[in-house]
This record gives sequence, structure tokens and C-alpha cells, in this order.
Amino acid sequence: MKTNAVKICVPVCVSRASEIVETMKRAAEVGDLIELRLDYLEQSERNAAMVWLLECLNRANGSIILTLRSPDQGEQTSIDHEARHNFWRSFGDLPTNGFADLELDLVNDFARENANQKPRVDWRQVICSHHDFKGVPADLERVYEQMAATPAGIIKIAVQANDAMDCLPVFRLLDRARRARREMIAIAMGPAGIMTRLLGPSRGSFLTYGSLDDASANAPGQLTAKEMREIYGIDRIDRETEIFGIIGKPVSHSLSPHIHNAALEAAGLNAVYIPFEVGDANEFMRRMVQPRSREIDWNLRGLSVTAPHKLTVMNRLDWIEPLAKEMQAVNTIVVRDDELHGYNTDAIGFISPLRGRFGSLKHARCAIIGAGGAARAALWALNSEGAQVSLFARDPALAEFFARQFNAECKSIADANFNGFDVVINATPLGTCGEHENETPMTAEQLRGVRLAYDLVYNPLETRFLREAHAAGCETLSGFEMLIAQAVEQFKLWTGREPDAEVMRAAALRKFTK
Repeated sequence: MKTNAVKICVPVCVSRASEIVETMKRAAEVGDLIELRLDYLEQSERNAAMVWLLECLNRANGSIILTLRSPDQGEQTSIDHEARHNFWRSFGDLPTNGFADLELDLVNDFARENANQKPRVDWRQVICSHHDFKGVPADLERVYEQMAATPAGIIKIAVQANDAMDCLPVFRLLDRARRARREMIAIAMGPAGIMTRLLGPSRGSFLTYGSLDDASANAPGQLTAKEMREIYGIDRIDRETEIFGIIGKPVSHSLSPHIHNAALEAAGLNAVYIPFEVGDANEFMRRMVQPRSREIDWNLRGLSVTAPHKLTVMNRLDWIEPLAKEMQAVNTIVVRDDELHGYNTDAIGFISPLRGRFGSLKHARCAIIGAGGAARAALWALNSEGAQVSLFARDPALAEFFARQFNAECKSIADANFNGFDVVINATPLGTCGEHENETPMTAEQLRGVRLAYDLVYNPLETRFLREAHAAGCETLSGFEMLIAQAVEQFKLWTGREPDAEVMRAAALRKFTK
């Protein structure tokens, strides 16, 4: 079992009693505590599990949390109040060589019974827990007060975060518990709540949760314990840690946390890079980013910005570099004292690998498919290189104003044919890992005769667009190289240092090879 200031609890959620010991052994290799979720066991297995359970408890040295969830708190099988009550009473004393995670109703039951010493309870080892899988309840503070009024040694509250801003009340609870000298675990579940899992321990959370592996995650947005330590360096995070991150929706697919965390560690910086899933960028900037108005005390130093927020965030910035203004897209925010400064590193990130592969782009015939932020960055960069550019959009009338600014033709994507073009760039999200992964804006037939096809999508490494280009006999260039190049520029803006680009590249490729 690991011994760290930061305690990661690894849930063990197996359906058969015979799987308990081996799975707990694996969990002990990566975690500091183990939560044994007995409600995951098949009902017919629960009695048999007690034999294994007693053996495990005797060898666990207090590092096990026993949990038997109620129907409204995330349980996996039907267990009524009486069955849960009888289960805990069967131990005689509570807990037995570890922690017991009980919901508020049972804590109140045992608090009343404990007046007669039936059963005897060591309240220091009892976790009083509450879960809300729908969102953040309006009466969250009242829920906390009810739990704080019990004799339980540790309070646990887990709520569903539907947006990064839902983490604010969770951090406020941790602050409140710390001031009251109350041990507390506070978690926002879901991809939007990842920051609470990573930053919670440095802000007073008794522990955080990490899964054994991706397949065994028992709560939405749960990182693996290995990721928390090896990618995010959770053991090194403290209140002085500089915080960077990426805002967008969705961001769970992003490789940026792997790239930037590796570079930050290689540079020896006390810093972490976190994904922030944000729906309302305006409110996120006001409530969590802008130093003059944010509602959280944290050492936030910079952000990457991805779709769909590259234009929206500009309204909240104090200064924007001319290039980003011209492109009407910011992908990098730097916190300088009390001000927010905006930049765009997409253009240099786009052009550097293309120039390296193609050579001089002066007078090269280039086609850009798409009219969003990535297309604008490509258009600006190609125009500055002296290329002849055509912009292909679904609605040319909407894209024409921007194309005209950069001396580009604007054409309809319908029935487009690219024979005779030197370079064709996919600047649409088609082909991105997920629901659009098997889509492409162009087929091999349409790409025949093109010298180089460049896909700005980087995940997967080989998109359908690139496969179609191969079939058409084109050279190809993946968006992976743009991802690394623009990340290098972001790192320099945030830290004033040159990152190790090979460390960044290797970290991203490790993610692809998993």
C-alpha cells in the first residue's frame, strides 16, 4: 500500500466473492485506501463474501472503507434500509479495522442506538455520505449542516457537475469544513468535476477517488489512480501550485493534459494542467478566471481555449494580441497580475509543420475546408506565406467576408473537386474521435491530383480523411504535429521557458498507444 500525504481511494466493485482478494491486491498497488463496494456483489454472493471480507479486514491495517449503498445513493442491487441496518449491526462494533461509509439515515440510526452502546461505534472511523447524481442541490449547505451535526468523524458529499462552475460550491464546502476543523471528502462527479478530484486534497479533502483502470471506474469522470499520480502529479499539488488548463466542451478527448503536464514536470515547475468542461464561457471567465471577480482562491496562471469558446472568451479579456484580433479567435489566455491577455498560437502551430513538410508555400495553391476558428488560423497563416488560398464552406455567403479579408476565394463545398491544388486542409471537426470518427469532408475521388492533404484533426492519428488521401495518392500530414507546435508556443507564453518538445510528443504518443 502506498503512503503519501495525498490519499487516493480505489473502489473495488466486483460481482463475485471469489474476485475480492485479487482485485483488492491490485488496488493496493496503486492506492492508499480501498473502498470495497459490497452493493456490487450479486445478492447470492454476499454471504460467501463475508468470509473473504473478514480475512481482508484482518490483514488491511485500517486501509479499507466498507460501503453498502442505499437505492437512492448509487447502489447497484436492491438493498432496503432494514437490510443495510442489519448488515452493519452484524459486525457488533463499528467499524471493524477500517472505515465504514454510511448514509445519513443510518448514521442517525446508530447515533440514537449508540446511547445504549448497541452497537459500539468508533465515530472517528465513520464516513457520513451523501450523493446526488442529478446535479448540485439548491440546499447543499443545509445538507452539509445536517451531516456536520452528526458524530461521524468524516463527512462525504458527492454531487454531479454538469459544468465546471458546479465545482464552486464543492470547493466552498471544503473551505467551510476546514475552518470548522471538520474532516471532509467533497467531490464533483462527471467530466466537469475532474478539478475537484485533483485539487480537493490540496484544499483539505480527506481523500480523493481514483479507479483501478478505465473499465472499473464506478463514478462518471473518475480518473484512474495511476493517471492521477503519473500524469497529473497529484502528490505534488499544493495551494501554491500554478494551475493551467483547457476550456471547451467536450474536452475529455483532449491530449493537452498529457502534453502540458509532461512538459511542466520536465521543467521542474510546481504546476498542473487540468481539463475544464465549460458550457457558458462568459460566466466561467467571470466567476472562475478573471482575478478581479472570480469566486475561488486559486493560483490560475493560464488557459488553452478550444471549441466552441475561441471567440466568446474575447469579450472577457483585458488585452488581445493583434494577430488574435485579426483572426477573431483566441486559443491561449495568460493571467498577468490582475489582467487576462489573449493570444492565438494556432497559426504558427499550423504553418510550422506544413512548411517543414512542403517547403516554401509562396504561390502554392491551397484549399481550406471549413470556416471556423481553425480555418481562420490556417487562412491567416497561408496568406502571410504568400499562398493562393481558396476557402470551401457549406455556406459561402457567411464565410465570404472573412475570406475576402485575406484575399481568398470562397467556394461552396458541395461537389468540390481539388485536382490541381498543391495542399488541401481539413479544418472541420469531421473525423474526430467519437461520433464523427468515421466521417470525412472529402473522398479519395475528390482528392485525386492533390500533392499534400493536411488534417487538423489529431485524434485519431490517422483519420478517414487521411485514409482517403492515401488512397488518392497524396502525401499526408496529421494534425498531431500542429497540436505539438501550438502547445510549444502556449508553454512559452505561460512560463517564459522553452519546453522540451520531444517530451511533449512522447507523452501524447503514449496516450495513443494505450
